[in-house]
Amino acid sequence: MTTTFFLVRHAAHDRVGTVLCGRKPGVNLGSVGKAQAERLAQRFASENVACIRTSPLERALETAQPIASRLEQTLHVCDAINEINFGRWSGMSFEALIRDPRWSSWNSSRSTSRPPGGETMLEVQGRIVGAMEQLRGLYAEQTVILVSHSDVIKAALLYYLGMPIDAYGRLEVGPASISTLVVGDWGSKVLRLNEVVAA
Repeated sequence: MTTTFFLVRHAAHDRVGTVLCGRKPGVNLGSVGKAQAERLAQRFASENVACIRTSPLERALETAQPIASRLEQTLHVCDAINEINFGRWSGMSFEALIRDPRWSSWNSSRSTSRPPGGETMLEVQGRIVGAMEQLRGLYAEQTVILVSHSDVIKAALLYYLGMPIDAYGRLEVGPASISTLVVGDWGSKVLRLNEVVAA
């Protein structure tokens, strides 16, 4: 028996690429992101989806809500697919982070590094994969949408592809993208990676 997962990265906010938002509250979608969320809702309109789970952060909720409304589904918040806890780095600009040698270590070896006061990427992988395996037990032969964050989605994909966590840079997971994964007792396969709905 298999379960199909649509792994959706939240849509764009105005700090993408400039600030490491992490779990900082109050990061909302801008006009571009809201339009992306609506296009995602249209993309999923014809899908038979059994369950929608979202990270608790505003940018994920604001991406997931139009999808849930379009599908007339209840939206469930799932802490296990929350953004990485970046600890003291949360809210810092990337310009400031590049002056921190720990930032360089984090990006060169995710398997052995931890943000100051935060969690490792392997811990992130453990929680999202644990959530997906639980959902697989609940929704056999069905489809689930998870709205989460770039590196969290990458961690799941790397696990199911049998790739090391340090290979995270080989995957592209852009804002408002969909990566489609099928998981069964026989193993798993990626059907689509970083699908973006055209305007």
